[in-house]
Amino acid sequence: MGCKQQFGLVRLCLAISMQVLVAAESFLRWRPPPMYVFGDSILDVGNNNYLPGANVSRANMPYYGIDLFPGRIPTGRFSNGHNTVDYIARSMGWLHSPPPYLSLAPERLMTSLILTAGTLTTGVNYASAGAGILDSTNAGKSIPLSRQVEYFNATRATMLAAMDDGTVDDLLAKSIFLISAGSNDLLLSQQQQSRNSSSGRSSSLVVSVSDLISNYSATIEDLYDMGARKFAIINLGPLGCVPAVRVLNSTGGGCAAGLNQLASSFDAALRPMLTGLATRMPDMAYSLADYFGLAQDAFADPQASGYTDIAGACCGGGRLLAEAGCLPNSTVCTSRDERDSHVFWDRFNPSQRASLLTAQAFYDGPVKYTEPINFMQLAQSSS
Repeated sequence: MGCKQQFGLVRLCLAISMQVLVAAESFLRWRPPPMYVFGDSILDVGNNNYLPGANVSRANMPYYGIDLFPGRIPTGRFSNGHNTVDYIARSMGWLHSPPPYLSLAPERLMTSLILTAGTLTTGVNYASAGAGILDSTNAGKSIPLSRQVEYFNATRATMLAAMDDGTVDDLLAKSIFLISAGSNDLLLSQQQQSRNSSSGRSSSLVVSVSDLISNYSATIEDLYDMGARKFAIINLGPLGCVPAVRVLNSTGGGCAAGLNQLASSFDAALRPMLTGLATRMPDMAYSLADYFGLAQDAFADPQASGYTDIAGACCGGGRLLAEAGCLPNSTVCTSRDERDSHVFWDRFNPSQRASLLTAQAFYDGPVKYTEPINFMQLAQSSS
C-alpha cells in the first residue's frame, strides 16, 4: 500500500472516530440509558454460541427462535423467541437489546471503534447460560459472573481509550446494570446434595446461601468501583417448579419444596444486602425485582395470565417434555398459541410470552413486584 493510500486510510479512521464521538455527545443528552447485562440463561442473548466445547449449553439450533421473525433463526436465546432482557430494552425505548459481548471480539469487527460505538448506544450483554455466582459452577461450560465483570472492565477500558474519563464516568452513571444470578449455583448444589445422600455421604449443601450472597455483594461493589451506579437486580424464581425439577418428583410432577425454600432464603438475603450497599456507597440506586413472587402468582392463578400449562416444557422429550433438552429432533408445541400458553419453553427457561409478562411487571407493573422503585423509575432517575 502506497503512502498516499495509508494516509487516506488514517484520515478515514479519524473521520469515523469524530463522527462516533459527536454522535455519542448528542446521544448522552437524551434517554434511554445504555444497559449492561450480567447473569445466566434467562438473559443470555448468544454469548454461549462463541464458547468452545461440546458440553456448553447453546441455543443456536432449532427449535429455539421458532417465533422470531423474520426467519425463525435461533440466535442463542434460550427461548422460542425473545427473552426478558429484550423486552426490558424495548420498554426502555430501544429497538434491540444489547449485543452479546463475545460477538464483539476484535476478529469479528473491523475496528474496536465499533465496540465503543455499541457501548454508547445500547450497552453490552455478558450473560451466559449455565453461569453461576461462583467460578466453580459449570466451570469451563459457561462464563462465570466474575469473568463477566472482567469483560465489562475490558469494555470500559476500550471506552476510556476513545473518550475522556469524565464522559465515560457520566455515561456509566446513567447506565442500567441488569443482573440475574444464583439459580445455577443452587440447582447444582442441590443435585450434588442428592447424589451425596444417595451414596451415603454427607447430605449437607455443597454451597451456602451466605457464601453466594457474599460473592454477589462483592460483584456489585466491583461494578460500582468501575462506575456503575444504577442496579436492576432480579431475584431467584421458585427453582423447585422448573420442569427439569418437577419431572424428578415422584409424587406426580409437583414442585420441590426444599429447592423453593433455598431460593426463597437466597431472595430474603438479597434485600438487606442491597440496602446495606446503598447505605455505604454514595449515589447507588437499585430496583429489586421479585421473580419468585411473580411466578408464584402465575402458578396460583394461571388463567389470570393466560396460561394453560405451568408445569411442562414446550420443547424437549419424555414426561413434561423435561427429561431431555430442546433439540432439533425434540417434541415441540406445534402452534404459537400453544407456546404462548406455556410458562416454560424448555426444561429450565421461560417462554417468550412469559418473558414479556416478566419484563412488563418489573419495568412498570404492580408495585408488589419491585422495590424500592421499579425499573422505569430507576432508568429515569438522576445519577
